[in-house]
Parts: sequence; C-alpha cells; structure tokens
Amino acid sequence: MIAMEIEALPDQSVESVRRVRRAWSARLRSAPADQVVALAEALLPRHRWVAYELVYNHPGALAALDLRLVERLGRGIDSWGAVDAFGRYISGPAWQRDQIPDEAILGWTASEDRWWRRAALVSTVPLNLRAAGGTGDTARTLAVCDRLAADRDDTVVKALSWALRELIVHDREAVREFLARHDLAARVRREVTNKLQTGFKQPRARPMP
Repeated sequence: MIAMEIEALPDQSVESVRRVRRAWSARLRSAPADQVVALAEALLPRHRWVAYELVYNHPGALAALDLRLVERLGRGIDSWGAVDAFGRYISGPAWQRDQIPDEAILGWTASEDRWWRRAALVSTVPLNLRAAGGTGDTARTLAVCDRLAADRDDTVVKALSWALRELIVHDREAVREFLARHDLAARVRREVTNKLQTGFKQPRARPMP
C-alpha cells in the first residue's frame, strides 16, 4: 500500500514522497518492531530511502537493529542516495547506539565494493551530527577515516571529506592532526581545510563592490 501511494503521486518530489512516509510513520507508531522492519525490507530496493526512514522514525524498529538486520537492509546499496540513506538512518544510528560492533564498520572499510567502503564513512556522520543526536566521537570516526585515507575512489573520497567535516564541530585539533599525517586526495584536503578556516566546504564568493 505504501508503494502504491508513492507510485500514484503526480509529483514524485522528495517532499511529496516524504509526506507519504510521515503519514505511514504515524499510522505505524504502535506497530511491533519486527513488522516495521519486515515492511521496510518489502519496500527494498525500489523505495529504499523510504524504507530506511520508516525504521529510523519507529523507536522500536530502530532499537531492534542488530548486525544481521543492518547488513540485510544494506543488501544491494549501489548508489550515492542508497548508501547515504543507509548510513544516515540505519547503520550509523545503530552504531551510535552500540547495537552493532566497531569491528563490523571497520570490516566494511576493507570491502572490494566501493559502496560498502563509503557506507563505513557515512556511518560516522550520526556520531557527530548534532541534528542526529551526535555528541562527537573522535576515536571511532578517525578509526574509519584512517583506514580509508589512501582510497582514491571518488565515492569514498567525497565521504571521507564529509566525515572529517562533521567531526570538526567537536574536535578541530584532531582533524588538523589527521590532515598533517596523511597523504590525502586533493578534494579532501581542500574541502576540509576550507571548513577549518572559513566554516564552509567551499569559499563564499565575495560581494561585488
């Protein structure tokens, strides 16, 4: 029914789809956690980010996640949007709550699949993102970043920059030291240095005189 509602929308914008997801999250508030997780799996892969948001916005379902369920929900991640939604709403929050072990995330950094390597980095974002309840976790964030500092796949490079920029809010000095000890892709060094110096990933254009 959720898929049918989404696919019947005349406007398939993110906000239109999210309104459907919010309505269903409200209806499912008292549903058992296992049913919400099963529903999310049924929505994969066609409506992946909707599935992940349903789990994230159901406290019981989010609390029920363990490594087996997290990796099952992550099967088939193969795009920017899929990986980022997975890391932001599934693997990252589960890791943040100590529901999956550090070793699992660190294991993803050695994957031959670039999307799982990116997922490891995106999973650090909720540790540091205040909007996600992040309070800063230098040790776990840099443990992942250290392992992928030499990776030159563009999907991984961009995620490394993102992970480091989120950590700056909590531990600027640790990020400075990370930059000093690693030979990083030019994008990472540029964007993270800009964030350290100006507060922005990209320099703001100066107003015309």
